[in-house]
Amino acid sequence: MRNSIGDYIREQREQARISMRQLAQAAGVSNPYLSQIERGLRKPSADILQQIAKGLRISAEALYVQAGILEDRQADSGVRSALLAEPELSERQKQVLLEIYESFRRENAAAAEAAAAAAAAAEAADGAQPSAAAWSVATADPQQDHSPGLAADPSDPADDISGHNSASR
Repeated sequence: MRNSIGDYIREQREQARISMRQLAQAAGVSNPYLSQIERGLRKPSADILQQIAKGLRISAEALYVQAGILEDRQADSGVRSALLAEPELSERQKQVLLEIYESFRRENAAAAEAAAAAAAAAEAADGAQPSAAAWSVATADPQQDHSPGLAADPSDPADDISGHNSASR
């Protein structure tokens, strides 16, 4: 079974012609720990991946994708590119913003799926119609008063709400 993140780090390290000891030192981790990551015995955190990316002089996003922290997306909306190109943000800040952005995208996709499922379920229902009262409230002008009953005119003796006609007193 292929250890994708460890193999990927090893491949990148070998392509850059950096020894394991040099990369471990640049990343601020021990040589044995880096060896364990490369062999798939340890799963590195996002912070360690960021430090390894710096040591390899590659994009931290590439390591996050390999580690399964970020999804590999074919179409870039421009947000990722803009964040990654922002010179005033640290690599960690970029990574956190990308994670937040991706979580919002996943949340919105899930909400859209739920709405589509609810709409499909409503269409598949046995044709139940809303009550006349519910329909009139839902479709009425929001500026109108929707309270039940008729409004009483206090100046009109016929509208005496006590049930007594004030004219007959």
